[in-house]
This record gives sequence, structure tokens and C-alpha cells, in this order.
Amino acid sequence: MARKIQAIRGMNDILPDQSSVWLYLEKTVADVVKSYGYQQIRFPIVENTDLFKRGVGETTDIVEKEMYTFDDRNGESLTLRPEGTASCVRAADQAGLLFNQVQRLWYTGPMFRYERPQKGRYRQFHQIGVESFGMGSADIDAELIILSARLWQKLGLLEHVELQLNTIGLSTEREAFKVALVEYLTEFKNQLDEDSQRRLVSNPLRILDSKDESTQSVLKGAPNLEDFIGEESQAHFDRLQAILKANNVPYIINHRLVRGLDYYGKTVFEWVTSHLGSQATICAGGRYDGLVEQLGGKSTPAVGFAMGIERLVLLLETLELIPAAAKFSTDVFVTSMGDDAEIASFVLAESIRAIDSSRVVLRHCGGGSFKNQMKKADKSEARFTIILGQDEIDQGVCLIKDMSTGEQHACSLGDVPTYIDDKL
Repeated sequence: MARKIQAIRGMNDILPDQSSVWLYLEKTVADVVKSYGYQQIRFPIVENTDLFKRGVGETTDIVEKEMYTFDDRNGESLTLRPEGTASCVRAADQAGLLFNQVQRLWYTGPMFRYERPQKGRYRQFHQIGVESFGMGSADIDAELIILSARLWQKLGLLEHVELQLNTIGLSTEREAFKVALVEYLTEFKNQLDEDSQRRLVSNPLRILDSKDESTQSVLKGAPNLEDFIGEESQAHFDRLQAILKANNVPYIINHRLVRGLDYYGKTVFEWVTSHLGSQATICAGGRYDGLVEQLGGKSTPAVGFAMGIERLVLLLETLELIPAAAKFSTDVFVTSMGDDAEIASFVLAESIRAIDSSRVVLRHCGGGSFKNQMKKADKSEARFTIILGQDEIDQGVCLIKDMSTGEQHACSLGDVPTYIDDKL
């Protein structure tokens, strides 16, 4: 017997009993973003490696350690996309959608990072991203955050998540802070964890994100980023807070929040939960006004966020917030005995679907005894089972059995679709 081929570690199948939850989540997101005027954009899974080196940052963990990169047959370096923002910018700019224009875009799809797989974190994972371009004021930052709060409300998650907010200022302000931070941390280098010691040279702001207790102890005496924020950045941040307060969106200011990608500036935010252990962040984003120009386009203000589908599904399951209607269920199971009944069952099933295409009508295929077909009808958990044999065909009727009560009655074939529609 040939050896079975298994899925690659960290790249998981989404099975039928899970996919209905994904569809529910994706539809809810699509409905919410549409209500705010966002349109979907789709772009390739594979991009030129330089897109992420220049966009995400060569000293980030993503580029240094996590990207799936390979040379194609022409020797060009390609990468499976590790995140969506850089690709969204590339696609929109290439299509001429950005310069002197306002765009509200969203996307969904798989991303790839080589890291240790664990619950809620995989090597192939799926994200939903929401991005806006051409607006530099704090109101669009607020709109995106309010949009995400609306989504949590729709999903029943609002009371289970917390919004953390910060401003990391302009690039000049961050550079001044970096100098002071490095000067301070260098004195305590031996007390920092290994990753933080490396970042001291390559990406010192990321040290603020360290979960290491010794490093966090050292950081208690470090310079504060807020002391380096100028008037323009502070005014932007104050305006954002005022809009959130007016819309009753609670938040806490986390001065250690910096985000892990180089393109962020001014506003950064995360939605976190206490219900997923170490995988606390379910949605994160911020402003990235310099990214379009950094990737070769004209200067364009931009802000956005991304959320992980796997973590959101896990959170919904953990909190038992998946509505019964979101789970796959069969409305009608159609049985048939005999050649004429089999043909009639096709016509009958299609007539039910024609009245309401959302109805799940499962028609038995593959023959088999009446007893066997009824077993399958029972296993399907359908609300109604339609029984159709030669006697019923001759009389122009079928038997409809209500599986919840066991009652059944004869119904004219022409009246079946209306009867089912009324009952469901």
C-alpha cells in the first residue's frame, strides 16, 4: 500500500464541520465593511520578495526569519505573502487607484509565515484586512476602529475584547526616541533576552513588545515614547480619542504598543482578549502614511488593520457564540423508489430551491432500499423528508414527513414548494 501523504506541518485543512463557521464570520465581515463603503480587492499569493523587504522592513522578524522565499525558474526571488498591506498597496498603486484619490478597500485570504505552529497560530493562516487611502486626518483612523467595534458587536464579542491605543509619532520623533532608548538599554544589555539583544541593533522599538520578565523589568526605567511626541502627532491622537469617546468606544492607552512592522507611524492599535492565552491579539493595525511612497508610488496617507480568521473562529467557539443558524443544516431530504420517482424527485427538489435558493435540499442519490434511504434522512437531521414512490407518482402526490414530530401527510406535487416554504 502506498504511503499516505499528509498535510504540511502548520498548514491545516478546514473541514466541512468548521467551514460553516468560517462562512458565517466572513459573511458578517463582508456585510459590516460594505455598510461603511469598503470594496473588496484581490491580489496574488506570490509577490516579488523586494515588496516585503522594502514594505515590511528588512529587520523585522517576518523578513528575517519567517518568510517562505524561493527562486523561480528565471532566478527571480519570490515570496508567499506573509501579510496583506504591502500587497494591497502594490496592487492599488499599480492599477492607478491611489494618487489624489480616496479608496476604501478590504481583502481576505491566506498568508504564510514560517514559525512554530500552535493553537491559533499556523504557518498558513488567513487574514481579513481593511485599508483606506488618501485621507490623512484622524477621522478615518476613528472610522476604522469604530467599524471593528461594530463587527465585534455583530459577533457578540464586544464585551470580551479590549481596545489598546497608542501614537508612535512621526519618523523623526521615533528616531529621537530610538537614540535615547538604545543609549539606556545598552547599559543593561546583559539583562535583556536574546531577541532583545539582537534588536538593540536592528529594531530597538520591538524590544518594547518583549514578553521576557527580565527585559520588562529593565524597561521600567527606560525613556518614554510619549515624551518625544510632537504637537502634530499629539493633536492627531487627541482628535482620534475625542471621536472614539463621542461614539462610546472604550479604550486604554498602552504606551508600550508599537506594532511589529516598520511602516507604521502615528496611530497604532490592537484589539486583545483574555480568552485565548498567549494569542491575545485578534485584530491590529494603524497608520502608514509613508508606505506607498516607500514602495515607489506618490505620497499617499493610509491607515488599516488586519484580523486573523483562525483566532476569531477559536474565540467564537471558546465563548460559544456561534449561532445555530450559522451551522450547516438540511431543510429537506428527498427520497425516491423507482425510475419514474427518481426523475420526479429531481424536478421536485429543484422546484423547492426555486422558491428559496437558501433552502438546503438534499436529494438521495445512489439507489438503495426505502429503509436505507430513511436511515440517511434521519442522519441528515432534515426538518422534512419527502417520500416519493410509484404509487405517489400515479396519484400526483408525495408524502411529507415532519421529522421533528413523526407526522406525515400527502401533498399534491405542485403544492410541495409552497407547503415547505410556509413551514420553514
